[in-house]
Amino acid sequence: MPRISAKICGLSTPETLDAAVAGGASHVGFVFFPKSPRHVAFEQAAALAHRVHDHVLKAGVFVDPDDALLDAAIAAGGLDVIQLHGKETAERAAAVKARTGKEVWKALPVCTSADLAGAGAFHGAVDRLLYDAKTPEGSQLPGGMGLRFDWRLLQGFRHPLAWALSGGLDATNVAEAVGITGARLVDVSSGVESAPGIKNVDKIAAFLKATTQL
Repeated sequence: MPRISAKICGLSTPETLDAAVAGGASHVGFVFFPKSPRHVAFEQAAALAHRVHDHVLKAGVFVDPDDALLDAAIAAGGLDVIQLHGKETAERAAAVKARTGKEVWKALPVCTSADLAGAGAFHGAVDRLLYDAKTPEGSQLPGGMGLRFDWRLLQGFRHPLAWALSGGLDATNVAEAVGITGARLVDVSSGVESAPGIKNVDKIAAFLKATTQL
């Protein structure tokens, strides 16, 4: 069975990006959302993108973006993946995929089994679903808060398309999360930080080491 793939999301400095690449991350993520402590400007993203090896995919994280933002971010960051983290419909996601020609992921916030019912709507519209913990009502951020959902909800669930697991993961619990859900791709952000938006090279290394041992 192939090893677990890992995406390190919300990178904003050369040192932490280099740590993600050196540790074997399959994906690195740049957040284009001003309300997030992980938000990067286009110039920042461009400088970071130049440090990424060809075998590592670059993902941009967006919340209900318009076409102009997507175009500018793709051009700056050389993005391979568009991750939609807002209230985008399947129709909007499909339109983004058709227009950009990029791989598109859609985050699906999960708290109860009822939240999984919406997964099927994205079949044929996106390339991958990202199951993430639902944030509290009224939150300014749709993710990246270190919250986790009950991973047992994914046991026996018939996934309508490729998927990844996110929400509250870190080096100490990723093995448990993978064991329960069967995830082959995991996505971490706050779990490798020393403070909101401040990535920690040692935590990145520990997380990636933990995934390589699975």
